Amino acid sequence: MRTSGDLFEAIEYLKLEGPTLLSRFVKAHRDAEYADLRLEVVMNRSAAATNGEPRDANESSTAAYCITVHARAASDASGHGQTGAEVGALAGTPSKLVAALKHGLDEAYQRARFSAREKAAIMKAVGSGAESLALRAALPGTPVHDEIAAEYKHDPRALDTDELKRLALEGSRAVSGLGKDIAFNAAAAMTELRHELFVSSIGSVISQATAFSQGDCYVVAQSADGHQESYDTIGQQRGFESLSEGWRGELMPNADLVTFCKELASEAQQLAAAPVLKPPDGEVTVVTDPHFNALVAHEIVGHPSEADRALKMEAGYAGRSWFLKSLAENQLGHRVGSEILSACSDPTLDGYGHYRYDHEGTPGRRVMHFDRGIFSGFLNSRDTAAALGAEPNGHARSSEGWHVPLIRMSNTLFLPGETPPEKIIGEVDRGYYVCAHQIPSIAESRENFRISARRVYEIENGRIGRLYRSGSVMADSRSFFINVDAVGNDLRLIAIPNCGKGQPMQVKRMSNGGPTLRSRAWLGGG
Repeated sequence: MRTSGDLFEAIEYLKLEGPTLLSRFVKAHRDAEYADLRLEVVMNRSAAATNGEPRDANESSTAAYCITVHARAASDASGHGQTGAEVGALAGTPSKLVAALKHGLDEAYQRARFSAREKAAIMKAVGSGAESLALRAALPGTPVHDEIAAEYKHDPRALDTDELKRLALEGSRAVSGLGKDIAFNAAAAMTELRHELFVSSIGSVISQATAFSQGDCYVVAQSADGHQESYDTIGQQRGFESLSEGWRGELMPNADLVTFCKELASEAQQLAAAPVLKPPDGEVTVVTDPHFNALVAHEIVGHPSEADRALKMEAGYAGRSWFLKSLAENQLGHRVGSEILSACSDPTLDGYGHYRYDHEGTPGRRVMHFDRGIFSGFLNSRDTAAALGAEPNGHARSSEGWHVPLIRMSNTLFLPGETPPEKIIGEVDRGYYVCAHQIPSIAESRENFRISARRVYEIENGRIGRLYRSGSVMADSRSFFINVDAVGNDLRLIAIPNCGKGQPMQVKRMSNGGPTLRSRAWLGGG
């Protein structure tokens, strides 16, 4: 019996043995049509500091699997079953790992058969009223073999946790040194190596390794006039160097962590001394920056474009989608924005939401949501693609190895135009420049929203004027997008580390963003 302390060796073992294990299982079990397996191994290190003093540091390694089995009942109804579990150190012993996977295969198979039988019974009892149950997910027919290596200069597995401690402590001490008006601060640094293996009963073997590094800062600044709480994140799919040295990428550049913390804290100091925004009467011209538009893209375009949400699978928990009232009444092919506004999700871009294949083995590809203002597509899985009469587009992903994949955003953004942001601002006689998102408040179907900003500036005669805090943008979603009359050439992506979805909750990393936009909206204030 071979035992290894390195859980990543389990990936190499299953590259060779996994497809055979699955194909034999399918052949040996009546009604089984297809099976796939994901094994994920993760090594993570993190450290934090508060008010210039070291706090906690953590290091962990784990392994987990998720299995899907598709089966067909005698009546031709099909069903699928899924199961997953964290196996930890068991992954280091091949015999124990295989035993755990065989148990998972049996469990997923029984769930698939039960689902198929129940569908068949309902279809027989209800007849044409249960036509949707006859839909079958488009199963892959051709095996895929691919291997994607992680990008890093410093391998997260070789990094000393003390390096993370030092960097977080340096960031926190730099903030503490800015003055007595800094009432509280926390800085954190994390680096991770995540290796995902996907194998299937038709012989697919897809190996994807990804490095992640993330820095976080939280600051409370206090003045005689009030206080400001600011929080933000930087992150890259790269090694520790993207925090210690910064990253100069085209779409999602970031300063080193210490500089990032100092800049956020300096902004918080300015905001604490700034007046609270007094909302103007009526609708006004607003120019929104890429950081603010990241949350607009996330909440008002990305989430309602997830097909499981649109198909009411999340209606009782997280709401529905303003893009789809029903399969017969929806916004596909209809205008939802101005002719100069386009938006998409694209996992091929270099950002926090980059990947080559989703967790069903489907290649990730760009999905246009707004094509010059016309709503044109949903993010989907193999199941929801069948319901919508579409092709799977590679957006079924889970946050951890033992979780069932949900439909998730990748890099979701507004596409850039050709106008420099200074020209967009310069054309405004009177309005407001809204910068950096904070907190969203959104209608059940996301047909309207209120999103708060960290900074709001007056615009007078094309010039940026007084700074305000505690401002927010309030708008009907369609009206806001229809009224966009300028799109900047300054596309940026913002790292989103904590998008929550599902029950039990899955927290996923992704990127959102866009260029500078100009539209009309109401403003809310303190």
